[in-house]
Amino acid sequence: MSASPSVSAVSRIAYLASDFVVNSLSPAAPSPFQAALNKLASSPDSRASVTNLPFGADAGDTLLRHRSARLLSYTALAHPQVLNHLLLHLPELSSTSTVFHVAVTSDLSDALVLQSSLPFVLYSRTAQQAHDHALLASRLAFVESTAVLHIFHVGDETETVEEVEADRIAPFLFAERQSPRGSDQKSITDSAALLKIYQSAAFATVALVRRALRPLIQHGASEPHTVLFTLGQAALDYEIEGVSFVDVALLKPLPPSTILGAVSPSVTRVIVLEQLHHWSMKWTPLYLEVVSAIQQSELDPTPVVQSGILGDASAITESDVATLIEKAATAVPSARLALGPAPSAQASVPAPHVPKHEAAYTKILANLFTGRLDVLNSPELIASQGEVATTPEFALGRARGELEEREELVAAVRELLRDPNVSIEIHSLLSRWLGAKDDGVKSKQIGEELATALEGEKSSSPAAQKILILRRLLPARSRWIIGSDAWAYDLGASGLHHAIASRLNVNVLILDTTPYSTRNSVDPHRRKQDVGLYAMNHGDVFVASTAVYSSYAQVLQAIMEADRYDGPSVVLAYLPYNTEQTPALEILKETKLAVDSGYWPLYRWNPAKEREGKELFSLDSDFVKNELQQFLDRQNHLSQLTRSAPEVAAELVGSLGENLKQARKMRAQQTYLDLLQTIDAPPLTVLYGSDGGKAEKVAKRLATRGKMRGLSTTVATMDSISVDDLAREEVVVFVTSVAGQGEFPQNSRTLAKALNAAAAKGDKVLNTVRFSVFGLGDSHYWPRAEDAHYYNKAGKDLDARLAQLGAERFVPLGLGDDQDADGPETGYKAWEPLLWKALGVDAVEVTEKEPEPITNEHIKVASQYLRGTIVEGLADESTGALAPSDTQLTKFHGIYQQDDRDIRDERQAQGVEPAYSFMIRVRMPGGVCSPEQWLLLDQIADEHGNGTFKVTTRQTFQFHGVIKRHLKSAIQDINRALLDTLAACGDVNRNVIVSTVPSLSKLHRQAFDFARKVSEHLLPRTSAYHEIWLDKKLVAGDALKDVEPLYGEFYLPRKFKVAVAIPPNNDVDVFANDVGFIAVVDKNGDLAGFNVTAGGGMGVTHANKKTYPRAGSVLGFCTVAQGVEVAEKIMLVQRDNGNRADRKNARLKYTIDRMGLDNFKAAVEQLLGYQLAPARPFSFDKNIDDFGWITGEDGKHHFTCFIENGRIQDEPEKDFKTGLQEIAKVHKGTFRLTANQHLIVADVATEELPTIKRILAEYKLDNVSQSGLRLSSSACVAFPTCGLAMAESERYLPILIDKVEKICEESGLRNDSIVMRMTGCPNGCARPYLAEIAFVGKAPGTYAMLLGGGYYGQRLNKIYRESVTEPEILAILGPMIQRFARERHQGEHFGDFVIRAGYIAPTTEGKLWYDRMGGEGQYREIAVAA
Repeated sequence: MSASPSVSAVSRIAYLASDFVVNSLSPAAPSPFQAALNKLASSPDSRASVTNLPFGADAGDTLLRHRSARLLSYTALAHPQVLNHLLLHLPELSSTSTVFHVAVTSDLSDALVLQSSLPFVLYSRTAQQAHDHALLASRLAFVESTAVLHIFHVGDETETVEEVEADRIAPFLFAERQSPRGSDQKSITDSAALLKIYQSAAFATVALVRRALRPLIQHGASEPHTVLFTLGQAALDYEIEGVSFVDVALLKPLPPSTILGAVSPSVTRVIVLEQLHHWSMKWTPLYLEVVSAIQQSELDPTPVVQSGILGDASAITESDVATLIEKAATAVPSARLALGPAPSAQASVPAPHVPKHEAAYTKILANLFTGRLDVLNSPELIASQGEVATTPEFALGRARGELEEREELVAAVRELLRDPNVSIEIHSLLSRWLGAKDDGVKSKQIGEELATALEGEKSSSPAAQKILILRRLLPARSRWIIGSDAWAYDLGASGLHHAIASRLNVNVLILDTTPYSTRNSVDPHRRKQDVGLYAMNHGDVFVASTAVYSSYAQVLQAIMEADRYDGPSVVLAYLPYNTEQTPALEILKETKLAVDSGYWPLYRWNPAKEREGKELFSLDSDFVKNELQQFLDRQNHLSQLTRSAPEVAAELVGSLGENLKQARKMRAQQTYLDLLQTIDAPPLTVLYGSDGGKAEKVAKRLATRGKMRGLSTTVATMDSISVDDLAREEVVVFVTSVAGQGEFPQNSRTLAKALNAAAAKGDKVLNTVRFSVFGLGDSHYWPRAEDAHYYNKAGKDLDARLAQLGAERFVPLGLGDDQDADGPETGYKAWEPLLWKALGVDAVEVTEKEPEPITNEHIKVASQYLRGTIVEGLADESTGALAPSDTQLTKFHGIYQQDDRDIRDERQAQGVEPAYSFMIRVRMPGGVCSPEQWLLLDQIADEHGNGTFKVTTRQTFQFHGVIKRHLKSAIQDINRALLDTLAACGDVNRNVIVSTVPSLSKLHRQAFDFARKVSEHLLPRTSAYHEIWLDKKLVAGDALKDVEPLYGEFYLPRKFKVAVAIPPNNDVDVFANDVGFIAVVDKNGDLAGFNVTAGGGMGVTHANKKTYPRAGSVLGFCTVAQGVEVAEKIMLVQRDNGNRADRKNARLKYTIDRMGLDNFKAAVEQLLGYQLAPARPFSFDKNIDDFGWITGEDGKHHFTCFIENGRIQDEPEKDFKTGLQEIAKVHKGTFRLTANQHLIVADVATEELPTIKRILAEYKLDNVSQSGLRLSSSACVAFPTCGLAMAESERYLPILIDKVEKICEESGLRNDSIVMRMTGCPNGCARPYLAEIAFVGKAPGTYAMLLGGGYYGQRLNKIYRESVTEPEILAILGPMIQRFARERHQGEHFGDFVIRAGYIAPTTEGKLWYDRMGGEGQYREIAVAA
């Protein structure tokens, strides 16, 4: 593309005014800026150093490396793949002298994404205006040391430009300011102050060019009734009565006063037209500025403000404008108007230019893989897929899709093989194809025969039809992605990184075109040959470095090995040339220089060879870089030595010489630390506010890095310091997260309140303090526009309050957003370097390795099989708490440390520690206990707890309020009741639950016996529990060591839950468990075996779409005798394959989704040594309890009591705890706990009935006349004891049900069951994600609302509203329940109705839980972020 007059003019100004020009190349080559800049570089006026970046490369890093330049210019043709990379760097670049010149063709959408982060945004319609604005932007950036965005149109060749002489530009830039800022000027963030700065630069520019430069250019009627603001290329030079036109040239700053200056009192309507055809948000930027200014004005009457899209300028006529004004008068104010036709979609998107020299490699691919080569990002795809077809994301997505479809094909072939009706011929072809499916030649030949045979047989089998549908995948394809230069840049986040980390069987060919002779003239930070080192460090990636002009045979060998390798492959290909006219001989010479000198080593790294005992690394050239040699020494040589001669390796590692080296290293390190303490550097105090621990980790990591840079650093909670103490600090950095609706975390509220109080008095108590704040938040946590200010509110408020108190902000506020690519780290990585620079330690070279963060995995393996320092912590009487690491270990012992959150603030104000206590959970498989055990547990609640105990959703008891000195005696008493708490919590198998089914006594007994066997088999074998709590000492001291035959020293990655369901009642929600056993009954009514499910789980993290609930998948059928072993092998596959690096993605559900269900099942069956039988038919019809009396098949009687949310306590007129105590004194049967938190007085003999009924009536335990809604409800504990709770649950759900009950009763639904559940956080203890209606706490009084779960727990629900309060809940449920009463089908349940009625989409699998959330159609919630 040749440079237009506007591009040439802007390029010239950028080149002559700047020290450095960074230019992003266009997808089509050559780029217009490149052509203009190359021409300038060859002229005598050589000024700037120009760096051209490949299309798609992140320019932010390059710009930041040149931030010290007097003036830095960036040029690019607007494209989302180019500009979106800049967004993360703009906060840091905004305070540098940088001009962003962005050229657009017709649509401003891509360019305007940058405007919100920069203080100045100029817009040019014409080439002359682009020239003048380029000068103005350069002046602004240079004089004010600020960043400026200049958006201009490419224009056409017909435009003319009057240019300023080259020798006048430097004096213009370096001149004094025309209007220096006064001492009373407002903050630099104030739009009025920024406008003055703009005007100062504009005056200077006008003096140079002798042409007017105004922020708004107004023309038309002097007393208009309608004003048209335009932001686009159209020049509406019409004389229409009563109409005024305002062309916007300064988009930012645009103070309300400037806008209102163009709106006279006669105006009744304002229309804002913007040339934005792909704007992703509801409101456009100029419209928001105008409507905000109008709303703040005192115009009476207030003009109507309407938004519109400006179309093709060349096709707009005066009559079109008149028609627009007529339509505006009758249109709804919120309706989007349009002037002129939208730009016509191009018939075909031009394919990117492919340099001819690349054929040297692409032809090799085509010849080697004839008929089966698939270039995933081939330019040929653009015609059908659009411009996105050549992007890394598209290529990887296409690869993933095809590989998943081929897995479906393989599964269909295997399914058809099991079909007894398939012919011998087809059976043979199926078997042959399976054996050769990865062979490129044989798979194609056999596949064609197979497809022909299936078509001839015309089989109606679904598997056969599936094979024919996917017949294109029968041949094994060789999938390649041809990577541009940009793929090799920004290794941590680029497309190449994602390809490497994907583990997909896909090959990437990366071309390096930098000639050896010019290697030093390119950016030294962008060395593509280092990609090999990066990829090899992943360990499971095939890597080859090749050069076709050096060794053709080595290229062939590398490409064929890459194709055979089962996993990601990266082939680096050297092809040095400057232009397409570079002759082959020149390429040959450059290649020889590069290879012979070692600049480009030829090698192959094949991890597959390790399994064969062969050398992983093959060196194909004589020179190896130092970095590569070090890598091989570490990763290859020593590992080979260890394998071949273990005794030599042991001698090498344990030698005296090595010990001496280690001792010297430690002494040197200690000397270095001592030296750091003596450096006269400013002290750095890091204060944090953190509830969940994330902000605390960031603060401590920052403090560690400060020490490593020689600073005297301390770190503490915000509440550990008073305002007076804070005033004596020199440099303070705050790191704070957000709690609830923008509130401060618990351990920072005291200081926050004190700062607010000081500010209210007008005190300037922090005059000598320098500070910076980094806030952590989640911009999607509060999705509604009216709630957007809660995002990072604590950090923003703290930053403003400190400045108000006189403190000096030495680094701007930093914000970390969970929604960013790397979460809060994205914002943090931009903020931290500014901190070190401001403290003058950015140049300190840190060679010491940063300490590895301590995780649960470290704690477990170092705990000596769950011992830790629990014994020492119990003996410490100075605190009511245990050490943080020990609180992770006590979970394995059935204990959670908590504190009373209702009085947390009060105790903090008193200066005492929180009211620590502990929750104890009993392990009670199947939820069955005797009356004697009940009485002992009741006594434990009184003597050691808070006088109550709770029936949990896992059919066991929890005691709350147990203080530390009562812990040991409480657990000893539980063991005296022949129960225990071992493995009731923690990363082990937890309490195994069983359907209660009182009517099927024999079946329940058999299922209960099975559950008890599973529980005992999967129990940890550590003796730590008995040592710590029961005072049982190890025999022979330490001579006998613990061993965990199933768990190992790391135990499981996360918790593991097992349930046994007895159809037709799914009261245990079997699909919510990691492993489920669905009972199958034989013709005699005995337990024949189980259908096995795996992969259920409820835990989620709000707004983190990597987390989701999942309903279990059916694996097959097993017998009762096989069941315990099946549970064990499923758990072992999870143990060995679960994600131990990220606990949020460590549950079995994520392991299955990552491995694939078929692969997971195959892994289980491999451990079993046999295949599971096909699942047998089963059906459920509910997941709630049957209340009242039921007589079992053995003649015994069972009464199910309604215990609201499982809390056993005495209340006014509800003395349930006393009543159940009285029953336990006389009862001869058992008590059964249900997974819905209710209680069954079970196995009551007929002669006992009168006594039991009398006690039930006396204590009102026989009242089961509650509404169907209340009987079907469930809630977790939440406040005040649960440390994870974000909102009320157990204490609030009954209150909410009182109000929803009224709606049900008015609609005639009092006795209809609607499953409603509530939790105080998203961890899902009450299994909310399977309920028909669910509420998940986000902040006090605020919940996420979910709808559409299956009535019998077979289907997940989906988020209907991300944030609701009680009034909104009632407003939503009222009409919905009334409509359900009127329109439901016979037997239809509420969860099914809301889907059929169009309120919510069904959730078909866990991974799709977020898809179509927020309601459907007219019921969809639209969250607009203004």
